[in-house]
Amino acid sequence: MIRYFTSSIGRKQLTGVAGLGLALFVLTHMAGNFLIFVGPEAYNTYSHNLISNHLIYIIEAGLLTIFGLHFLMGIILTIRNRMARPQGYTMASNHEKKTPIQSRTMMFQGSIIAVFVVYHLITFKFGPEYTVTYNGIEMRDLYRLTLEIFHNPAYVGLYIFCLLILGVHLSHGFASGFQSLGLKDDKWSPVLEKFGIFYAVVVTAGFISQPLYVFFKG
Repeated sequence: MIRYFTSSIGRKQLTGVAGLGLALFVLTHMAGNFLIFVGPEAYNTYSHNLISNHLIYIIEAGLLTIFGLHFLMGIILTIRNRMARPQGYTMASNHEKKTPIQSRTMMFQGSIIAVFVVYHLITFKFGPEYTVTYNGIEMRDLYRLTLEIFHNPAYVGLYIFCLLILGVHLSHGFASGFQSLGLKDDKWSPVLEKFGIFYAVVVTAGFISQPLYVFFKG
């Protein structure tokens, strides 16, 4: 087991599995947030059901582990790949010229996303505690907090910028995740790459539509 974790193949597979898991999570998170278009009761009730779930701490610990594993393994792989390249050349090789920029900047993208996730959690999870009552049940008014935050043009701009970075990260990482598991070949490679781009566009557009809706709704 230790040999697997320390091997290049093991690290790539762990990075891929964790990345695909996070890709699925952001899709479900985006879909749940769409309740903001329905109204405050639907949005707050959904959030309350998530927060009050007895398994929430296990789920959060699992997500944190997956996120940390993906980020750490990604850094290790990037560093090892750079160390393996021959030094002393001022011009990039033909292979490097052909490598898409989204692939060469994956660690940079991941760093931006990681910082934003922490800031986003602090803003929403530990933000002002407004409360509201529906059908005799008192719950946190996250809808009100969301309206306040997304009426801040600076936060909306930062949010959109980081979500665009996430979109770029997903567009390349989705297909790479399958490749690391050996599930990407000449036949399926073009399909996975196109679906990865489609997936990234859907997730990114879905997330961005929410602050824009709140901000321009007034």
